[in-house]
Amino acid sequence: MKRAFGILIAGGFLIVGLWLLPYSSKADSPEAAPGVTFNKDVAPIIYRNCAGCHRPGEVAPMSLLSYREARPWARSIKEKVQNHDMPPWHADPRYEQFSNDRRLAQKDIDTIVAWVDQGAREGDAKDLPKKPDFLDGWNISRPDIVFYMPQEYAVPASGVVEYKYFTVPTNFTEDRWIQAAEIRPGNRSLVHHIIVFSQKEGDRRLIVGYAPGEQAAVIPEGSARKIPAGSDLIFQVHYTPNGTEGKDKSYVGFVFSKTPPRHEIMTRPVLNARFAIPPGDSNYKVESTYTFSEDAHIVSLMPHMHLRGKDFIFRVTYPDGSSKVILSVPRYDFSWQTYYLLKEPLAAPKGTRVDCLAHFDNSEQNKYNPDPRKEVRWGDQTWEEMMIGWMSYTLDHPGPNPKDPLSSGGN
Repeated sequence: MKRAFGILIAGGFLIVGLWLLPYSSKADSPEAAPGVTFNKDVAPIIYRNCAGCHRPGEVAPMSLLSYREARPWARSIKEKVQNHDMPPWHADPRYEQFSNDRRLAQKDIDTIVAWVDQGAREGDAKDLPKKPDFLDGWNISRPDIVFYMPQEYAVPASGVVEYKYFTVPTNFTEDRWIQAAEIRPGNRSLVHHIIVFSQKEGDRRLIVGYAPGEQAAVIPEGSARKIPAGSDLIFQVHYTPNGTEGKDKSYVGFVFSKTPPRHEIMTRPVLNARFAIPPGDSNYKVESTYTFSEDAHIVSLMPHMHLRGKDFIFRVTYPDGSSKVILSVPRYDFSWQTYYLLKEPLAAPKGTRVDCLAHFDNSEQNKYNPDPRKEVRWGDQTWEEMMIGWMSYTLDHPGPNPKDPLSSGGN
C-alpha cells in the first residue's frame, strides 16, 4: 500500500509538469506533414491494451480513454512503455508462451514514443475509433449470479487486522460449473486481497482471487471450476488500515458454463512454509515441490511472495528425467499479483515433479524491505513472508475429486 501511495503522490507532481509539454503549432497546422496523433495512432493501442485498468472505476489511478485524460501523462506513458513497466508483465519470454501476455508489440511502443516526441498531438476527431464497450463494474461478461459478504466490515484506522473469513451459503441444489469469476472489493483503499473458496464438508476449493494487479478469472471453453451442490462460499479478506476508518462489503460474480465441461480446473499451492530468512541476506533461497500422482495437464501458474520476494521459477521434471523451466519471473513485484495462463496446457504425466525455486532479498538494498534487521518467517501479514507456487491443472482421467489442499496460503 505504501508503494502504491507513493506512486500516486509522484503522479500528482507529474501531472502538473506534463501539461507543460510543448505542442508543436507547426505540426498542428493544416500544412504540416502528417505525423503520429492520439486519435489515429495511440488511442487504438490504449483501447486494446490499457483500457481494462485505465478507465473510471478501475484499479489504475487515472483514465486514459480520452486525449484530455491521456495528454498530461504523455511523458510518463512513454517512459513506462519504453522500460516495459507497462503494461505489467514479468515472465521471462525465453520460456513458455502465455495466452494472457500483456506485453506491447515493439511497433506499438515505437508509435507511442513517436507520438510524445512529436509533441503529443490530438489529431483529427474523425480518426478517433469507438471506445471499447465495457460492462459497468465488471471485467467479465454479465454475471449469472452475484454473492455479497453477509455484512459490512468496519476497518479501523490503524493497527493490524488479522485475516477475516465470511461465510455465504450458495443454496445451490445442484453442482454448478464456473466459466468466469471476478471479485469486486467494496473499498479498494482498505482491501489488500480476497480469496473466495467453495466449501462443503471439509472439501475446500479455490474459485477466484483478487489482489493488486490480478486479472479476473476467465477459463477457456471446455474447462470450468466446480462448486458442488450445497457448498458455502468462504471470503478470505485481508484488510490494510490506511489511517482512516472505513467499511467494506465486497462481492463476487460468477458466469456459469453454458455446456458441460470436459475438464475440471483445480488449483493447489506448491508451497514451503518452513523457512527463516536471516537478517541482511540479499539472496536467500527457498524451494518447494509437488509430484503428480495421476496424468494431468498444467493450465496456469502464479508465484506468490511478499515484499522481500526477488525472483521465482517453476520447473517440471518428467518421469524420464528430462526437465525444463516453464515459468521464470526474474524480477518479482509484489504490487502485481499476476497469474500466467499457458497458451497450451502442458502435459504432466503421472510422476511429473513440479519444483519451485524462489529467492528473497532481506537486505537494506531492498527499498521495499520493512526491516532488514529482522529474521523473517512465514506469516499472513505483508511484513512477513510467503513462498507459494499456485498451480492450476486438470486431470486426464479424473476419478473421485481429491480435496483441494488449500488449508494455508494467501496474498
